[in-house]
Amino acid sequence: MDNTKVLAVVGNREITEGDVQAIIKSLDPQRAVQFHTEEGKQQLLEEIIDHELMYLDAIDSGLTEEEAYQKELKKISENFLKQYAINRLIKDAKVEDEELQNYYEDHKDYFKSPATAKASHILVDSEEKAEEILKEINEGLSFEEAASKYSSCPSKAQGGNLGEFSKGKMVPEFEEAAFNMEKDEISKPVKTQFGYHLIKLFDLKKEDIKPLNEVKDRLTQQLLGQKQQQLYLQKANELRDKYTVTMK
Repeated sequence: MDNTKVLAVVGNREITEGDVQAIIKSLDPQRAVQFHTEEGKQQLLEEIIDHELMYLDAIDSGLTEEEAYQKELKKISENFLKQYAINRLIKDAKVEDEELQNYYEDHKDYFKSPATAKASHILVDSEEKAEEILKEINEGLSFEEAASKYSSCPSKAQGGNLGEFSKGKMVPEFEEAAFNMEKDEISKPVKTQFGYHLIKLFDLKKEDIKPLNEVKDRLTQQLLGQKQQQLYLQKANELRDKYTVTMK
């Protein structure tokens, strides 16, 4: 693709392939899709041409001399200069690898992944009923079928599947049993405030700490943001001493 290829000329202004591509890249990806076809690019080119014509007409009509335009232009220029000054101030801020490593070592608790369990259960109102169901399962009835047939929990519609959960999400008795089981084990009846549960554990992940390489990008952005904020506040405080500020 030749970005220098001229697609149209409006007055003295050349509109190139690069102009069209730059606008496509600036759009939200979902919206940009419609302009990847030849028809879409042509539609975008026509819109660019229309804007250029509006610009030429505005110049010829003397809009740049209007007081309202000059006020808006001054406001835009001031805001742009403010943002430019801030960006110039913070552009050299960077996070060294040593800083990253030290912060990670000092704050490892921030990067903990909690222990999680993946389990299904069957809930009934008596220990005797739970024992009877467990006997049927041991004799060949699948846990999922038993849950669908006997469980009083809405999860019966999914064969008792509770999905993955971390500590603190279930009642203590249920949690104590689930997090102390072996994979594919089915528990004895577990009593909670809701009744009696049979629990089948599918997976158990222990608490661990995410390695630095897994959190490096996020942590770098966090520390960089902090440094940029410090630079900004430091400069702002210096300028308050340099210039007069009157609160009203």
